[in-house]
Amino acid sequence: MDAIDRKILSELQQEARLTVTALADRVQVSLSAGHRRLRELERSGVIVDYRAKVDPAMVGLGFRAVLFVTMRDGGSRVLDEFETAVIAVPEVIDAQRLFGEPDYVLRVVTQDLASYQRLYDTRLSALPGVLRLSSTLVMKEVIRDRPLPLI
Repeated sequence: MDAIDRKILSELQQEARLTVTALADRVQVSLSAGHRRLRELERSGVIVDYRAKVDPAMVGLGFRAVLFVTMRDGGSRVLDEFETAVIAVPEVIDAQRLFGEPDYVLRVVTQDLASYQRLYDTRLSALPGVLRLSSTLVMKEVIRDRPLPLI
């Protein structure tokens, strides 16, 4: 990956709906070179997908929480079961397994506190292998979906 590929990626992170013509112009390569490089970045898996960023509050999901999960057991079967179950909860919009404690951090969106409480009581607390859940509420998003610093 060279500087031109990084510039292509940087431009697409800012505006994924760029035409190939506009993209080639911005990174100062020919249309055919821009197209070839873009297709190679997609084919090789560097570009994973394209999607619209949606404001959660504008679609009725203005309540955000961060949930810290400590597992009872660190065995691979238990972790696989937990991860499969958490993937099935659509309100969990981001999940990472961590080194140390806690074992996982989840970002959750719901309509309001009451709907978060129902989700917590019925689904999140029933996730397999969980020893302890700890929530904190998001007061304000300072950085959201920041593009990777490629150039």
